[in-house]
Amino acid sequence: MKILPTDFDGQSIRRVFDEDTETWWFSVVDVVQVLTESKSAKRYWSDLKRKLAQEAGSEQPYEEIVQLKLTATDGKQRETDCAQAATLLRIVQSVPSPKAEPIKLWLAKVGYERMQEMADPALSLNRARKTWQQHGRSDKWIQQRMTGQETRNKLTDYWRDHDIKAGQEFAILTNIIHQEWSGVSVKDHKAVKGLASHNLRDHMTEAELIFTALAELSTRQIAETTQATGLPDNATAAKAGGGIAGQARKQLESRTGRPVVSGQNYLAPKAAKKALKALPKKAGR
Repeated sequence: MKILPTDFDGQSIRRVFDEDTETWWFSVVDVVQVLTESKSAKRYWSDLKRKLAQEAGSEQPYEEIVQLKLTATDGKQRETDCAQAATLLRIVQSVPSPKAEPIKLWLAKVGYERMQEMADPALSLNRARKTWQQHGRSDKWIQQRMTGQETRNKLTDYWRDHDIKAGQEFAILTNIIHQEWSGVSVKDHKAVKGLASHNLRDHMTEAELIFTALAELSTRQIAETTQATGLPDNATAAKAGGGIAGQARKQLESRTGRPVVSGQNYLAPKAAKKALKALPKKAGR
C-alpha cells in the first residue's frame, strides 16, 4: 500500500492506495477533524460510531470500515479506522458541518484523478517515477518497477473485463499468483521484509520484481487463451501462471544457491530496525 498524506483546506487527511485491490482508503478521524474542527476528533468519532452502531443494530456502523496502520502525529505507526469514499460519504452526511459539501467534492476529485490515471496510466507512472527518484531508487530498479506495473495493469484490465470485482476478488487472485511463484503469501512476504502498511512491490528486489511480472504476464496469457471469466476460472489461471514463475524461481535458486524471496527493503535504517524488532521471530529470520 502507498500512504499518501494530502491536504484539504490546509488540514492533512491521510489516505492509502492499495495497488493490489486498486482501492483508496481514507482516515476517518482525519475527515471528522476537518468536519468538526474538534479538539478531540477521536472522541467525537468514537461517540458517533457508537451512535451509528446503535441505530444500525450492529457493532460497526458499516462493514467497510477497517483498521490500517498510519503514521500518527508522534511519528509512530498506529491502527486507524479507514474507509473507502462511499462509506465516508455516508459518515459525512451524519456530521452537521458547513464543510460537508466541500469534503464531498474533494472525495469526488480524488476519485476523478484515479479515473484519469486508469484512462492514461502514464500519469500515474510519471508521478511514481518522481517519487521513486526522490527515495533514491536506481534508474534500473525504476524501469523494472514500471515494467512490472504495466504488466499488472494489463492483468487487472483483463480481470475487470471478465467479471472480477476490484477489491476483495483482486486481492484473492493476487495472493494466489504470489503464493504460487514465491512460496509465501503476500502477508508473509511483507513480514519477511519487516513491512507494515507499505507497498510490497516498492520494496522488492530486482529479482522479485521480475518474477512477479513473469507470474502476472503468464496468468494473463493463460486467462486470455482459456477465456477465463469469473473468479473460479481466473483462480485456475492464476495458479497456473504463478506456477510457471515458481518453477523458474526454483531453477534459479538451485543454480545460485540463493533464495529469491529476500528480506531486503528500502525502509530508512531506523524504521527498518524498529520494524524487524516488532516481527515474530520466525518471520524476522
